Amino acid sequence: MPSCLRGPLEIGLVVLGTYGAVGRGLRQAQSSDFGELSRAAPSEPPGVTTKSTTKVSLVKRSMSRTRQFTKELTKTLALAGPIMAGQVGQMLMGLVDTLMVGHVGTSSLAAAAFANGLFSVAFVFGIGVLASVGVLVSQAHGAGMDGQKRVILRSSIWLSVLVGVVLATILTLLQPWLSVFRQPGEVLAKARPFLAILSWSLVPALVFISSKTFSEALSRPLVPMLIMYLGVGLNVFLNWIFIFGNLGAPALGLVGAGWATFISRIVTMTGTILFCVRVTRSELSVLLPRALNLATMQSLLRIGLPVGVQLLSEVGAFAFAAILMGWISTTALAAHQIAITCAATTFMFPLGIAQAVGVRVGQAVGARNHNLVRVIGFGGMGLAGVIMLIFALVYAMLGSAIANAFNSDSAVVALASSLLLVAGAFQIADGVQVTAMGGLRGLADVQTPMFLAFVFYWLCAIPIGYMAAFVFGVGAVGIWIGLAAGLFFAAITLTIRLWWLTRIGNKFGLVVPTEEGSW
Repeated sequence: MPSCLRGPLEIGLVVLGTYGAVGRGLRQAQSSDFGELSRAAPSEPPGVTTKSTTKVSLVKRSMSRTRQFTKELTKTLALAGPIMAGQVGQMLMGLVDTLMVGHVGTSSLAAAAFANGLFSVAFVFGIGVLASVGVLVSQAHGAGMDGQKRVILRSSIWLSVLVGVVLATILTLLQPWLSVFRQPGEVLAKARPFLAILSWSLVPALVFISSKTFSEALSRPLVPMLIMYLGVGLNVFLNWIFIFGNLGAPALGLVGAGWATFISRIVTMTGTILFCVRVTRSELSVLLPRALNLATMQSLLRIGLPVGVQLLSEVGAFAFAAILMGWISTTALAAHQIAITCAATTFMFPLGIAQAVGVRVGQAVGARNHNLVRVIGFGGMGLAGVIMLIFALVYAMLGSAIANAFNSDSAVVALASSLLLVAGAFQIADGVQVTAMGGLRGLADVQTPMFLAFVFYWLCAIPIGYMAAFVFGVGAVGIWIGLAAGLFFAAITLTIRLWWLTRIGNKFGLVVPTEEGSW
């Protein structure tokens, strides 16, 4: 499920308060090697085999597996915590803009929503392409290939610049054609200059994502997370100046929010790049494009493009579900917005776990510790499933209260409560499937999941939702039943694929290029 840009501001304070505790867990994860973790139990003297010794041996092996599982799960949690907090920071950036632009006027708020919708499609695709950075860096880190990490850093920075420029150019060229979306004239008039600024903020935004992913793949997510929250604070301050005309600046309204976002993204980009240079013990010259490695760029694109297409399939399906809701009624669309906002917020938890699982699987592959891959992958899936089960119970028991917090219309509240019940069910499947996808990504298995994603969402979820809603007359709940069916199909299929690829004795190859070819 695509993440939305909303979330509670208080989480930033909680993260800062737990900085030390998470840091200790991360240091343990960073200091551990990827050698064999299990030790064989002492053997009996030759020729001596009894029931008691066999039982003791089984108990010792079971305890060893339990200790190994617990140890790896602790490391995954230590890495996932800051990643989850960083995801919330991304949501806060959009939430702050929405809250502050809302005070300018309804048309400005509508224009911001329209422009952000177009921007989000390009941004999600760019994030997918840059997911390859984490795969290569985690494998290189696990294999101890320090020189290759510097090569990947340089290549990933310039790849993110290239992708950002291409996407920004496409959005800019789209400007004369915005009228095809049939938005009110006043909304289009305000959206055009805002989208022009927002489009080119894609470049620093994607460079930040690339650098952040690079740091997370080295098990160093804390500093990028803190830089993200500093960026949120800077965005609030600059919004106050440019939107409302404080400190002698002109009141620019929605355009001011665009400039505030642009500047904030440049600052966060700069901070994360400098941190990456520092942790790789490099000089700033490592960022110069004078010797870009052709093989590394090709590997990044070969892995990243399928992930970008996969995310577009997912985002497109959920966007089309909203369109189907609009065909039913305004009430259905409003209830859908409430439920999808809640579901996307809680989705940040398994998404963080999935990214941590992908990093740790990649590190294990790089260290040639193939037996550890299944422990990390399925441990993360179990953790994500349990967390989402808790949220499912919350939605089941407090659905009406949650809906009431968003809207006072009784019809909207009643329908949103029903949708949250379905959301609770598919959240469990969503948590499992996204974590399984993270594990597969750590193995650099991206081609097959790309095609499977199209099947899950466009040949399963959308057709079932349409049939349930409009043919069988279930209405809005039917669309969400379709989404749930697609996600359960995804969870089952991806779990089987991860289980098959990580079967005992299977080996995984590195995708980190070793040749020195450059441009």
